[in-house]
Amino acid sequence: MSDAPEKKPGRIAEIRQAYSAIKSLDPQIGWWMLGAAVLTAAVVVGIGAIFGGGWLIYAAFVAIPAAALAAVVVMNRRGNSAMYKALDGKVGATGATLTGLGKRGWYANQEPVAVDGARGTRAQDLAGAALVFRALGRPGVVLIGEGPVGRVHKLLKQEEKKVARVAPGVPVHLWTIGDGEGQVPVRKVSGKLTRMKPVLSKQEVSVVNKRLTSLGGIRPPIPKGVDPTKARMDRKALRGR
Repeated sequence: MSDAPEKKPGRIAEIRQAYSAIKSLDPQIGWWMLGAAVLTAAVVVGIGAIFGGGWLIYAAFVAIPAAALAAVVVMNRRGNSAMYKALDGKVGATGATLTGLGKRGWYANQEPVAVDGARGTRAQDLAGAALVFRALGRPGVVLIGEGPVGRVHKLLKQEEKKVARVAPGVPVHLWTIGDGEGQVPVRKVSGKLTRMKPVLSKQEVSVVNKRLTSLGGIRPPIPKGVDPTKARMDRKALRGR
């Protein structure tokens, strides 16, 4: 048996996988990508034709990668929209939006740090429960509540006190997921986090993260839709299957 590490898929394979996943949510994605590619190629070639001569030949070569780039951009944008539409209203949707924030200087996991009102230990038992997710970055600590408003506010205040105890003086922001006044739609969480004004240094964020880690997370037994060893929500649970 070979102990060689598993080979990662290439860039083209990753794009194909992403396309397949997005198409399951947005069946029209192929037509949108084709339209973007054709329009971009037409514009590039048209500009080359205006200048004429060697510019037209150059534009013809540039049109191909430009069209491919336009198609990928459209795929990403419509893919994000389709993903957020599919997640809207699903338990744990907030955790899914925090994926990838680590590349932007944030400490955030897909599993909640606190849960209140779960009826059992299965993923579906989280329906109607209040969940709090935590993100830490240079703007401070952001506690994001999801679920019934009354329970969420109470749970957010409890987590705010815990954070203040181990990291006094660090800004703590309380958000509630929803489309109502003063709430943050799930589709806007990631973007709003990355636009916040930084107040801490990278070194201070690292220190605060170690202190927050000492708080731990939710205590066993926890719903099976939340995997504490992989720090991610169960995708099937998110899709409601």
